[in-house]
Amino acid sequence: MALRDVLLSIAQTPHRLRRRALVTWTPAQELNEVRDRSGARMKRRLEWYDLVGLGVGGMLGAGVFVTTGRVARDTAGPAVFASYVIAGVSALLSSFCYAEFSVRVPVAGGAFSYLRVTFGEFVGFFGGANILMEYVMSNAAVARSFTDYLASTFGVTEPNAWRIVVAGIAEGYNALDVPAVALIVIITVCLCYSTKESSMLNMVLTVFHLLFFAFIIVAGLWNGSARNLVRPHGLAPYGVRGILDGAAIVYFSYIGYDSASTMAEEIRDPARALPVGIAGSVLVVSALYCLMSVALCVMLPYTEITETAPFSSAFREKVGWRWASSVVGAGASLGIVASLLVAMLGQARYLCVIARARLVPSWLAKVHPSTGTPMNATIFLGFCTASLALFTELQIVFEMISIGTLLVFYLVANALIYHRYVKVGVNRPLHVLLFLLLLTLSSLGFSLLWKIDGWCIWGMALFGAISIAITTIFHCTARQDIAGPPSEWSVPLMPWPAAASVFLNVFLITTLKMRSYQRFGIWSLVIIVFYVCYGVHSTYSAEENDVNAMIHHSNLDIS
Repeated sequence: MALRDVLLSIAQTPHRLRRRALVTWTPAQELNEVRDRSGARMKRRLEWYDLVGLGVGGMLGAGVFVTTGRVARDTAGPAVFASYVIAGVSALLSSFCYAEFSVRVPVAGGAFSYLRVTFGEFVGFFGGANILMEYVMSNAAVARSFTDYLASTFGVTEPNAWRIVVAGIAEGYNALDVPAVALIVIITVCLCYSTKESSMLNMVLTVFHLLFFAFIIVAGLWNGSARNLVRPHGLAPYGVRGILDGAAIVYFSYIGYDSASTMAEEIRDPARALPVGIAGSVLVVSALYCLMSVALCVMLPYTEITETAPFSSAFREKVGWRWASSVVGAGASLGIVASLLVAMLGQARYLCVIARARLVPSWLAKVHPSTGTPMNATIFLGFCTASLALFTELQIVFEMISIGTLLVFYLVANALIYHRYVKVGVNRPLHVLLFLLLLTLSSLGFSLLWKIDGWCIWGMALFGAISIAITTIFHCTARQDIAGPPSEWSVPLMPWPAAASVFLNVFLITTLKMRSYQRFGIWSLVIIVFYVCYGVHSTYSAEENDVNAMIHHSNLDIS
């Protein structure tokens, strides 16, 4: 591109932002015109049980084995199971929103596609880039925890025993994790080969993992003591605030169900399989998470839980089953492999569809004609994940995880309400936008008052009542304008589930630490700068080329 063209593009940036930032695509365009930009199509080879397996496999492993010990010891105490309940309810409500959207728009773009067809290109890109960041960082965290559990399988308890500590590199980035990188490379190769075979591998790993979960739950409850749930400082030593703070952290455990929605293009019967796979897997995993966290806390007091590989340590040090410690390490390692497999499957499809929209280089959208997989996107994100896992310790990664996921789930819940109650060209969106704004503000008011030391009970009650009142009013007045849910499957009792999802996601976002906001702010700035400097110009130029091509073909037809 010549310097003159670059300068012209920069000068036209405001005009192009006005033209592109709020432009939306219809579900029909996403399913046909946009999908065709990948060349070959992804192959529809998955059944409903594949989706359930992918949803369960994607979530099991990450949460329990990476966050439970840390949250139980430092944030929620033995009441960590209650944190999982709250996070699970929020995830279930969000999963309903995802399920309906995936039936309406059965493409591989997940939240990116849902937001783009509802709120426009910029909001879609902002949400998609955030969920991609969450995927890469959470996958890096899970891969590093794989090294901890694999080492514990062989009786190694030193956290960095299997890592290479390099002098001269800043602390937190100086423990090079070669096993984590090797695992990511192997999974990347598998995902490039075939989605169906990857799903079968995940199914095998998930079955073994469920049996392993059952062993830990039964053995932990059998060898534990209920007294440990109240020792040394009671069931909830950090209070209700600690439980809710813990819920925001363990929400990271539920990011896997989002991967199931990205399989929409590869499901034979999306309308039946997607709701079952997405919502059903959240219910199963929530129950297992609660039982696993209780099993850990009855085995030993929360103050004695170790930060790394807590389940292996509990069996080895407190129960005296050194052999069980190795079993736990092996089972956790298998679960982490399954979790990574599904998450990396999902992240590649997100990037593929973002590239179809021409917001990132289009070569990332290409689907290999033989394997039917987005090979370029898979390899690129595999490289990014491996690079992060090589250097960065878990605590640094955790400070970025959750806030982006919660924000995207918040946006998807808003988008579902808008999509349900606004029909373009028939009714105006003002009353829906006003409802969403008031609901967000009342949720934010409740959440901020909660953070005040000593609380403000009357203020919280007021904002809670306002949230219920405005949802009731909207429910009664907006039904006549409803755009109509899909005939195959829709969220029942709307708008209540989506409104509750908005409220809970806002609440959980406000419980996160300040450093999470700081790093999220930096990442958001990067997203905005990238969109202004590249994305908007790429999509605008592509639009002009498409229009010129249509005019050219029309002229040929006339002549």
